[in-house]
Amino acid sequence: MQTNFRWAITQAIDEEMERDKSVFVLGEDVAASGGSFGLTRGLLEKYGEMRVRDTPVSEEAIVGLGVGAAAVGLKPIVEIMFMDFIYLAMDQIINHAAKMRYMYGGQVSIPLVVRTLAGGGFRTGMHHSQSIESMFGHVPGLKVVYPSTPSDAKGLLKSAIRDPDPVIFLEQKTLMSVKESIPEGDYTVPIGKGKIVQEGNDITIVALGICVSQAVRVAKKYENSISIEIIDPRTVMPLDKEIIKNSVKKTSRLIIIHEAYAPFGFGSEVAAIIAEEGLYDLEAPIKRIASKFVPYPVGTGEDFIMPSDEDLTNAIEQIMRGE
Repeated sequence: MQTNFRWAITQAIDEEMERDKSVFVLGEDVAASGGSFGLTRGLLEKYGEMRVRDTPVSEEAIVGLGVGAAAVGLKPIVEIMFMDFIYLAMDQIINHAAKMRYMYGGQVSIPLVVRTLAGGGFRTGMHHSQSIESMFGHVPGLKVVYPSTPSDAKGLLKSAIRDPDPVIFLEQKTLMSVKESIPEGDYTVPIGKGKIVQEGNDITIVALGICVSQAVRVAKKYENSISIEIIDPRTVMPLDKEIIKNSVKKTSRLIIIHEAYAPFGFGSEVAAIIAEEGLYDLEAPIKRIASKFVPYPVGTGEDFIMPSDEDLTNAIEQIMRGE
């Protein structure tokens, strides 16, 4: 059955709440209003206000409550309305959730999922459009998941909820209406395992989030001339290095495209891995494509900030010329 990204998220939460009574949801407007973009619709009616909790507008308090609940054996799913607001909860996530297993010598686990809406595409400006996944990938003790399809979103979210450690789960806003057939019944997608979206022999494109469908779209223009392999890591941390290294060993060319800014970002890490562990496989310089390094403007100006099809097209043609 065709299911959109939005309902895949809702289904995953619903199924895990039904399977495990220790799972509960909390966040701003997650109960009667059904959450940002309607991602928790119907859960209040089914599970009641003890397991679907509206909170005050305080991201630090929301995540702090989640950390405490997880420490005593519950499995909270925290919703932060937009990723931009997660800065207000950084202390709770980085200094508490990520470190408590280490601080207590493994006696405490924190099975906490922090879901948040990431990225641009809605032209809503610099406080509602950021992608800061690399910040969390830099923190020991955190897992960072960024699905690009409905089936992966559902399977990865179920894995995140069952994971004994804290997981930052990113949902790109413009993917919400994307539909595809998803497996029936209970299934999970392993955290830390990337996938080959499209096989090829000439260029490897590593794409993250919304940029996966962008890579597929641009690659289609070259289907009769350039053989392009597209890798979706699905997980920022832990990163599936082997799938990327094996692909580059085959193609000898690497392009990385993601929505976040380039400096110190996900693309930098992938490029460093290949520079350290696969340098002699390369026949051309690595290309990174990312958003322009300025705050996102409101309105159509955003279109000039995010990585474009033209950016990727130029990179493909340049790398094939060895530039």
